[in-house]
Amino acid sequence: MTMLIKNGGPVRFEGADGHVDLEGQTHPASIADSKIGPDELHLYKSRSQYSNFIDCVISRRPTAAPVEVAHRSISPAHLGNISMLLGRKIKWDPDKEEIIDDPAASAMLGRSYRAPWTL
Repeated sequence: MTMLIKNGGPVRFEGADGHVDLEGQTHPASIADSKIGPDELHLYKSRSQYSNFIDCVISRRPTAAPVEVAHRSISPAHLGNISMLLGRKIKWDPDKEEIIDDPAASAMLGRSYRAPWTL
């Protein structure tokens, strides 16, 4: 299966038998009528990321997006913003989660906490 993201279009998942997009469009149309068996892979159902988080706080079940996945997914955007704001390239060490040899860029990875909050 392949996931495609087109400019201005919905995310689309393509497989050997056709495709499905996040707006509910399928090709061929019959894919929408296919049933997923009990032993087949079922995706996590969630009304929204916000309600999913609250539901999981209450139920103690895992969220649709594990925190590590969410963290790793947004990191490139944060790094891109830092690079854009500084007007230069930055080097990232993904294992240490540090910007290499750039104190000004590294300082932009976080901010000071207001009292009485600490980490």
